[in-house]
Amino acid sequence: MSYIPFPDITPEIFSFQIYGMTFALRWYALAYIAGLVVGWKLVTRAVTTPRLWSGSAPASAEQIERLLTWVILGVIIGGRAGYVLFYQPAYFAQNPTHVLRVWEGGMSFHGGFLGTVIAGIVFCRREKIPMLQLADLMAVAAPTGLFLGRIANFINAELWGRPTTLPWGVAFPGEAAQTCPGVLTICARHPSQLYEAALEGLLLGALLLWAVWRGGWLKTPGRTLGTFLAGYGLARFLVEFVRQPDAQFVTDGNPLGLALHFGGYGLTMGQLLSLPMVLAGLWFITRARRQARPA
Repeated sequence: MSYIPFPDITPEIFSFQIYGMTFALRWYALAYIAGLVVGWKLVTRAVTTPRLWSGSAPASAEQIERLLTWVILGVIIGGRAGYVLFYQPAYFAQNPTHVLRVWEGGMSFHGGFLGTVIAGIVFCRREKIPMLQLADLMAVAAPTGLFLGRIANFINAELWGRPTTLPWGVAFPGEAAQTCPGVLTICARHPSQLYEAALEGLLLGALLLWAVWRGGWLKTPGRTLGTFLAGYGLARFLVEFVRQPDAQFVTDGNPLGLALHFGGYGLTMGQLLSLPMVLAGLWFITRARRQARPA
């Protein structure tokens, strides 16, 4: 069987010790930082480009700079809370002090998304900014963070896919990744992190950038947001078919790790959380088209 060996790369970029304590910069942390900074620059560029708007921009560059702090808090708090509540509630109910151990991993995109939505709503009310227009701007910025985050997941050798015999299957390190039923030699898996980076990051990001800077989509509030929601939800729903579910969902009677299943068929937790995003996205797209029709 042909496969791709996992590259010789560690989760840490560098580390150093001070007074017996080890400090390290990890690729995952760098991905969060870079994604937020690039997203901030994209949104700032958009609000300072008059031709993108039918009237004036909904916010100033100074307001976008203040928004960055709110988004950081929304992503971190929401991402951790989503992982705790959606994926391992029983474990954290028994070990509540472990909720704060974010350095051990465990972040949920859907939780981070909800956290960002709440932070955005509160910020818009405080600053008197139209919510839908700001949501469009945040949708343009999101794919960059998604792309970098999924690349970091690959580097961390986490969130890998199901076993595969395809030639681009990757032999991820670790006992968990190499424990595959019926496989006695090297177990190759779908690099599902790279699938998501390509679909949620590169493809969706390129579409939204073109739509905003060439298609004038920001002149129709909700269209960009709807496309992001539907695009991400669909991409995540499809990748879930080849993505290994979290271990707590996998049992002898449920080897596929389906969170909702009847008679061997069902949906994973990722698919359950993505369906509302697809439906909400389609609703925003339809609403935007109806509002643009009279014009």
